[in-house]
Amino acid sequence: MDIDADGHNDILSGSYSRMSQPMAGLFQVLSGKPDGTFSQAAVLEGTDHEPLIIPATEETIIENICTRPSAVDWDQDGDLDLVVGNFAGSFYTFSGEGQGRFSPKSEQIMTDDGPLKIQGHHSDPFPVDWDQDGDIDLVSGSSEGGVQWAENSASSGEAPALKPFRELIAADPRISYGKPLGEDDLTGPTGSTRVWVDDVNADGKPDLLVGDSVTLTTMGDGLSKEEFEQKQAQWEKDLAKTSEEYNAAAGDQEKLQEYSAKIQKLYAQRAEFIKEDRTGFVWLYLQK
Repeated sequence: MDIDADGHNDILSGSYSRMSQPMAGLFQVLSGKPDGTFSQAAVLEGTDHEPLIIPATEETIIENICTRPSAVDWDQDGDLDLVVGNFAGSFYTFSGEGQGRFSPKSEQIMTDDGPLKIQGHHSDPFPVDWDQDGDIDLVSGSSEGGVQWAENSASSGEAPALKPFRELIAADPRISYGKPLGEDDLTGPTGSTRVWVDDVNADGKPDLLVGDSVTLTTMGDGLSKEEFEQKQAQWEKDLAKTSEEYNAAAGDQEKLQEYSAKIQKLYAQRAEFIKEDRTGFVWLYLQK
């Protein structure tokens, strides 16, 4: 995507919060160079020369962290705009003013029923004409898994008027934490899905590429299933007891540190009977 309209592709990125600072959810751009390389990431600013950021109060801070931007001519005026997701699962736009300039004021995307929101958190906007009727829809992943689609009901050439999200790909049933789980047990994307839309098989219809996050687990070396289950049950019992003690010690810093250390030790001991591989996969769905 050529954000600054200089003839070279750029890379656009959002960011997670920085808890030590009040400002979070900045947007960054890596500008493309003629030789195919990219410049160092720079914070994207508005026409007021201040960093673009979704405004938020202490009560609504999740609206402007874990940002996820996409660039598209959203309002159909010939300039690239920013469509932005966040941890809260809602969506905002920053209107483009051409040549990589953006209005500093964001606007929340609404439906007839209120703010446009996904089911779950971590909205992941991918603007695309999903139903191929000539206008821009929104496709999104979710913290809960699966893929959702908001259909545009506006006429061609008008700014989008989106309907509430509906399901495109169902979220897989929740995986029980700590139970053995291998690649062969997976039947589709798990949680924290991210989406990309493209005509993968060149049949003229948009397809879905869905990335996810999953922790594969196997029993420790030399353990039988019965031994593993016994150790897992005892570990869960010890963790529940220590967590209860931690919660009961609220306000006693010495006790809180003591129980926090116990919890950390328990998680270290867990590696003795279960092995974990935190990873993710990309799933392909071809549209019929």
